[in-house]
Amino acid sequence: MSQETNIDTEIVIIGGGIAGCIAAISLANKYKITIVDKLLKPIDRIGESLAPASQRIFRELDLLDNDTNLNTENLYLKNLGMQSYWGSNQVHLVDHLKNPDGFVRNLDRKAFENYLRETTVKKGIHCLWGNKLYKSIYKDNRWRISTKTNTVKNRETFVINADFVIDASGRQAHFAKSIGIKRMAFDNLIACWIALPDNSENKMSTIIADEFGWWYSAIIPNNKRIISFQTDPDLIDKNTFKNLDSFLHFANKHPKIQKLIQTSSNNIEFKGTVSANSTRLENPAGNQWIAIGDAAISFDPLSSQGMFNAMANGMQVQKLLNKLDVVKPVNTKYRKEFNTIYTHQINDIWEHYLNHKKLFYNAENRWKSSPFWARRL
Repeated sequence: MSQETNIDTEIVIIGGGIAGCIAAISLANKYKITIVDKLLKPIDRIGESLAPASQRIFRELDLLDNDTNLNTENLYLKNLGMQSYWGSNQVHLVDHLKNPDGFVRNLDRKAFENYLRETTVKKGIHCLWGNKLYKSIYKDNRWRISTKTNTVKNRETFVINADFVIDASGRQAHFAKSIGIKRMAFDNLIACWIALPDNSENKMSTIIADEFGWWYSAIIPNNKRIISFQTDPDLIDKNTFKNLDSFLHFANKHPKIQKLIQTSSNNIEFKGTVSANSTRLENPAGNQWIAIGDAAISFDPLSSQGMFNAMANGMQVQKLLNKLDVVKPVNTKYRKEFNTIYTHQINDIWEHYLNHKKLFYNAENRWKSSPFWARRL
């Protein structure tokens, strides 16, 4: 039997990942917030490199190093620099010692998202974990959002009446999709990855270009290393990314990656394949709703800006709502101005990202005739 519960809130956030939690934490002192996520608990995700500029956000929200009750040892490691084999066979080193914002942080992504969830609870935010969105209706300047728990037995239904919706549900953009907003994809990049114990002497992150894509490796807390390969799905035999044995067979053909794997031949975890392409919503804002983070625009991981953009985007929303409060009461003039400004902000971020993406890929010209690189040049 399904039980229905009605909830009245000012802002409902769909998605309890980095973007959703940062937005919720930044808005909690001003608004009544309900946050919904389909996952009962965070899962392992590829993408751990957090730009130094994120420290400004942590300071503003009293998070991580500024959280006096927190032991950060299991959350992140300081990344001293990056070594890359990009554009030539010679290694190129970039250190972070002179960055005024400090070091890049290599996160345990799952632990970090758990920490953010715990912080939302401490802030008194109403959290519905393990709830999937299945219906969105806009009527009389309010949203009626229906969710269901993922449990088969004793499934609960929640009907959330909200003044404003923030879609922070990642690349799937579940809310935007539910109201018919289309998503545009600009390439087909995927990433296949593994996690393994780290026994190497060199602790720098590594990027290596090859004919069919590029490799990435980094260490994360608890003496672990991740290794991923980014490519287009039509360029590699689809069986290559189906299981650990086939992936290792492929990886061991690359001398530098083989060396990393050989130092930790046991306890290797195959994590599978995820989308890593550049995508965006046709429209990131509408009637009393916006999309943030990957739900609005998603980046090629080469940019190393996905998590920082998610955090910065959450803070953008808070600052814009402070300037133009379109949550309550509804002001038609403010709403139009809010949507225009926010859309311009997202467009500016997107154009800046495309320019940097073009610059990065154009720096590698050893395989101009290879399909992977030709598509990006």
